[in-house]
Amino acid sequence: MVFLLCEAVRWVDDEPQPGLVEVRFTDAHHQQWTFVDKWPVFSGEDLHPDSSYPVEVGVLCDILTTGNSADTADTVKISVAPWGLESLEGRIEFAVRADQLTTS
Repeated sequence: MVFLLCEAVRWVDDEPQPGLVEVRFTDAHHQQWTFVDKWPVFSGEDLHPDSSYPVEVGVLCDILTTGNSADTADTVKISVAPWGLESLEGRIEFAVRADQLTTS
């Protein structure tokens, strides 16, 4: 399993249960993206309203392509579709740096 490293930046709401958090990351093109979903969707520690934000979390993802030229060698195209997740803008595919991915 591969995870995109992100930061949970705030608790959004207690409803629907078990609660919603806002999670952000910056892609390989320096654009910031935001997800809002139930906290168990994101790997890492249990989150709650009193957590000390930001908190590093992971988003389960699929690797679609890897860079194959000198200028994109460390860029990976991913999809966050495994959990049915999408950014606030409705995107599910992103170009990220390889060092933004982890298997744990």
